[in-house]
Amino acid sequence: MQKIKLNIANRIYPLNVNPSQEELLRKASKQINNMIVEYEKKYAVKDKQDSLAMCALQIISQSKNFSKNEDDNINEINHELININNLLSQCLDS
Repeated sequence: MQKIKLNIANRIYPLNVNPSQEELLRKASKQINNMIVEYEKKYAVKDKQDSLAMCALQIISQSKNFSKNEDDNINEINHELININNLLSQCLDS
């Protein structure tokens, strides 16, 4: 484990992480800080707690949307595979 410190919303968070996670966590904290700056500019938000709540809402909604799209794609692929299987069965039965 490796000790790192992340600055999120002007607070320092010490963490013990696997070295392989460090870059990802640093990029994530940078993205969160960028989102906070955008919310503060766009909506004149002064409270970091409000900005963090909005970031969390945006991140989770994007994550759920991605999962839904992935599920839709899997369902579509399964449907196409069933169609292909039926066509192959028909060809073999002929």
